[in-house]
Amino acid sequence: MIRQAELSDISSIMNIIDDTLKDMHSYNNYQWDENYPKKNDFIKDIKKKELYVEEIDENIAGFICINKAQTPEYKELIWSSNKEAIVIHRMAVAINYRRKGIGTKLMNFAENLGKQQNIYYIKTDTNSLNVKMNNLFKKFSYNFIGEVNFPSKETPFYCYDKMLK
Repeated sequence: MIRQAELSDISSIMNIIDDTLKDMHSYNNYQWDENYPKKNDFIKDIKKKELYVEEIDENIAGFICINKAQTPEYKELIWSSNKEAIVIHRMAVAINYRRKGIGTKLMNFAENLGKQQNIYYIKTDTNSLNVKMNNLFKKFSYNFIGEVNFPSKETPFYCYDKMLK
């Protein structure tokens, strides 16, 4: 069941982050590191009611942050639309729940949340080396828009968007 995250979920979320960092770094993807994301990022997300978790048998199986915040680097690109958009940030699935459809559920949730808010446009980005997320965006028919560079990162980030029906 997907629900809004609560402060009591922070420990589980940070455990997922620790495991995800090890996994990402094993294939030289340094999208996330010791500086980002931090516990405080998730506390802010929770307080703003922008973080959602997939809970299975009282365990946090994954999470996704959904809001309208667009990084300044997005202005460098020509997007498919100028419409109001929701933006997917900080998404991860616990190692022991991977390959079980959790990422798909979280993506479907994001799209449905947009529709519930009468927003039919989604933007997102991920590191060019993050094969798993790039494949997930392609699976969901997101359009590749281009790439941006973030000051603290060595590799570019791929940006995607999708018009919802």
